Amino acid sequence: MAKLEENNAEKGRFSKKTIIIIVAAVLLLAASGGAAYFFMREDDSAKSEKTEHAGADKSDVPIEKLYFELSNPIVINFPKGSTAKHGRITLSMLVEGAETIDILTKNEPMIRNNLLMLISAQDSSVLNTGEGKDMLRKLILDEVSAVLVKMAGKGKVAEIFFTSFVMQ
Repeated sequence: MAKLEENNAEKGRFSKKTIIIIVAAVLLLAASGGAAYFFMREDDSAKSEKTEHAGADKSDVPIEKLYFELSNPIVINFPKGSTAKHGRITLSMLVEGAETIDILTKNEPMIRNNLLMLISAQDSSVLNTGEGKDMLRKLILDEVSAVLVKMAGKGKVAEIFFTSFVMQ
């Protein structure tokens, strides 16, 4: 009988040892699973941010605005009878994106030609006023935008600035 009690005690120790090993293995598996979930969840959220960003409208992404200056001033001869005979205008443009600058650079001869024709057709007495200069800025903006559309089908000029405006 003593021997039977001894076997039962050993079985009890063995079963406690087995339970401890099983519990430790379960805790280790749970910790590993939790760590894997944590790291996988981080990757999923980063992927979802990238997906949301890629799927966002282009209007949500800020477009870089840069300045483009025509390489030389535009020199104009006004028609006879005008209050001024000559004009010299230097222009800068606020554009959206470096690609627009490339398009403007490639098409500068056409832009210069169109602007020469446009400005020389204006009445110099009107260009002496602030309203006349504002009107000319709008006309130049429309003309340059039309060249961008015609030659590249894209690109945007946001504003025109006179960096020099002299009439004699």
